[in-house]
Amino acid sequence: MTDLLKTPASWPQPILGRAGAKDPTDLDAAVKAGAFEGLRIAVRLAPPGVIAEIRAAGLRGRGGAGFLTADKWHLAATTPADRRYVVANGYGADPATRTDATLIERDPYAVIEGVAIAAWAIGADTAIIAVRATETEAIRRLEAALGAAEDAGFIGGDVLDTGHELNVEVRPVQGAYMLGEETVLLKALEGRRGQPEQRPPHPAERGLFGRPTVVQNVQTLALAAWIMHEGAAKFRTIGTPDAPGTILVHVRGTGGAGVAEVPLGTTIRTILGLVGATTRTGPPPKALLVGGPSGGILPADLLDTPYTFDDLRTAGAHIGSGSIVATAANADVLELAELLTRFCSTEACGKTIPCRIGTRRLEEIAVRINAGTPRPTDADLIGDLSADIVASGLCDHERLATLPMTSVMRYFRPELDAKLQPAAEQAAR
Repeated sequence: MTDLLKTPASWPQPILGRAGAKDPTDLDAAVKAGAFEGLRIAVRLAPPGVIAEIRAAGLRGRGGAGFLTADKWHLAATTPADRRYVVANGYGADPATRTDATLIERDPYAVIEGVAIAAWAIGADTAIIAVRATETEAIRRLEAALGAAEDAGFIGGDVLDTGHELNVEVRPVQGAYMLGEETVLLKALEGRRGQPEQRPPHPAERGLFGRPTVVQNVQTLALAAWIMHEGAAKFRTIGTPDAPGTILVHVRGTGGAGVAEVPLGTTIRTILGLVGATTRTGPPPKALLVGGPSGGILPADLLDTPYTFDDLRTAGAHIGSGSIVATAANADVLELAELLTRFCSTEACGKTIPCRIGTRRLEEIAVRINAGTPRPTDADLIGDLSADIVASGLCDHERLATLPMTSVMRYFRPELDAKLQPAAEQAAR
């Protein structure tokens, strides 16, 4: 089980506030600690009132894109359909990041309550919680918690005596990195080949089996439950005006690793300080990988960048899988970019030519630069090819797969030029 990092006592914990429970599947203990109070409040409101509260909170999806949760719920609720679904995405596409699995293992009731609230808000009678098949302990605890919640009437045939039916299923899924993309996940749940769909229409309009579907990261759903219990105004006091609340971050540095619940707007320096990466004596990290395999490689002089959706995009990174990795002081950033580009290329589903071929060509450029056999035009090729891939991308995977190389171009150009020097000298002869 992944370690939870110790955070300052002043940091609120809407997501992991009950994570210290001896037995996370003990329903009585969870209820005493506040579980399902948000659901009780939600069912006393008409569904539009629930969506209005989520909108007032400014909750944005924690799956990486930061889309407004209330907009998604409203669209699903108002799209005419004979049936609606909720899909909780706990797959955790990045194999090296365990934020979602950590939440499920340590407080499965937070996820279940969030699912029930979302289903009530949009009028869904069926929900699926997707979890990576290899996360056997998370699956075991979630299934045990679902059984207890159904016996208690929080889900099932008559949710809290409202007459609302909600059947919730845990679905172990296994596949490529692409399963983190919502349309790919929906196809996998239908038993189809996992490839992205053109949007619009969005899943909230036409998703699972062609019906309106809310696909939400498990952290987002846990936060929705907290908001319904504690109120939108209190949630707004955490984080920043544009990015309220907290988020789980998997942090790695030379001093250790673990998962922490962090208020949005906290600087990368402060977050890395939780594992001693910016507080120990010795040289600072050379680079920061922010966002997982398709993240940006940022220089150490951006340590004071706030960890928010918009600030990271401006810097050339993104929330992504919710990970921050501090490299060693002597790291070769071009080799790191090559490794990440190879991963993104290998994990591409192959549906579109820009992604299937473009990312492979980008990897080949990185390979020959690091092998000492660059071409004089390689720097230009990186820029032009990356721009073409992004401009014609069907999903976020291909739009973001270029970030490792383009961020190195942006921030570590002297190192790139040094590796390109043999080609430049040969061209000058």
